[in-house]
Amino acid sequence: MDCSMPVLDGYLTTAKIRKPETGTRKPDIPIIAITARAMYGDKEKCIQTGMNDYLAKPINCTELADKINLWLNRAS
Repeated sequence: MDCSMPVLDGYLTTAKIRKPETGTRKPDIPIIAITARAMYGDKEKCIQTGMNDYLAKPINCTELADKINLWLNRAS
């Protein structure tokens, strides 16, 4: 999830996905934050808003693949 998307940022998008009343088919789907925000407290903000994990840009492809595998294995 890109935290800085235009119009509807990643925080609000995550909140909408997690709300049962929005009708999301899989509200518990793993969401990994991808953001240029790498300051103290940014990871915690992502987790508090309902994301499962966090990666700061620039993304390391191996690290992203590892996190995806981690969360997909936890979800199954």
